[in-house]
Amino acid sequence: MDYMNLCKMNNKHNRGFTLIELLVVVAIIGILSSVVLASLNSARAKGRDARRLSDMRQVQIALEMYYDSNGFYPNPGWGWRGECNAYGGLTPNNVVPGLTPTYISTFPSDPTMDKAANTSCYLYLSNGTDYTLLDHVITDVGFSYTTQPSLIDPTRDGGSNACIIDGATPWSRKISSPGGICW
Repeated sequence: MDYMNLCKMNNKHNRGFTLIELLVVVAIIGILSSVVLASLNSARAKGRDARRLSDMRQVQIALEMYYDSNGFYPNPGWGWRGECNAYGGLTPNNVVPGLTPTYISTFPSDPTMDKAANTSCYLYLSNGTDYTLLDHVITDVGFSYTTQPSLIDPTRDGGSNACIIDGATPWSRKISSPGGICW
């Protein structure tokens, strides 16, 4: 067998991938990447949820320290206060007057807040004796109230009794003093 015939024979066996083989590989890569992206989005939502919980607990601690020092909670007058336009459009450090920087360095903002649409804003209400802090209208995909039932706001669960959760889907989370629970 001569050299030319040997080269022709090798070329027949080393043709490369067929179109079907390439399509199967591309499909497998597409499926794997969609699974990874779905997991990543879920992890991001859980991270935002953990941040909200941490934010609200930090503000709660700051409010209790303020109360210990002054004998009352910051009382800006009756009415919800927040960064969203419908609730004053305040700067973060003015949502709860007198709280920053002495009791908390900066007032946090919800990671998915939309000021213009008035969604996912931390809101504050107080009469001096009691307070309520809530995260108004969570719009985050993947948020689950069942992970933090202590933060469910019973006055906004769509139920028939304003202070009893009766199974309807709540739309905000809340931390409050005992007297502020039904606001």
